[in-house]
Amino acid sequence: MKCFCKMLLTALAGWGALNVAMLLTFRLIGFGLDGHGILMNPQTQSAKLIAVWSELEPLPRIVARPETMIVGLFGFAFLHAVIYRLLSPAWPSGVWPRGIRLAGLLFAICYSFWEFFTPFNLFGEPLPLIAVELIFWAVVALTEGLAIAVMAERLWPSEKRIARISGSEQTESSSSCHRVRECPVSVSS
Repeated sequence: MKCFCKMLLTALAGWGALNVAMLLTFRLIGFGLDGHGILMNPQTQSAKLIAVWSELEPLPRIVARPETMIVGLFGFAFLHAVIYRLLSPAWPSGVWPRGIRLAGLLFAICYSFWEFFTPFNLFGEPLPLIAVELIFWAVVALTEGLAIAVMAERLWPSEKRIARISGSEQTESSSSCHRVRECPVSVSS
């Protein structure tokens, strides 16, 4: 139960960071508070995408019922925190190295796929705007990845594990969710 509570706190940190980053990028810059942001400009944006976000009923849930989506985003943040706890023991220690690795993983697997499959494929969004959105997603991924890393490294600081790095053994932080064991991950130069 203690591990689960720590995981909830870690997810909560990631969720808060995710929401703030999305608010500052997609909402304020991309869509604008008045719906006239750079991603909603009819001069440069796909008419299909604009229609989906602002005209076609039912409107997206994030527009019509944002609280539903905000709660749902917590589920993703929780999954991201679990992924962090499972993979971070194989990564170099420290908030920055681990947070950046989580961010890269989220960006590569989630956000770049989303941009390719939905805005590019379904909505015909122009490539320059997809590039803007990928920058926004990179900010979101980095913010969430670092928030999860900061919280996880604070909540699980004292437990030890042995990692094998380049043939030598080194002691690092680990989690109470992982028992002390020799990590089979080897990084060669």
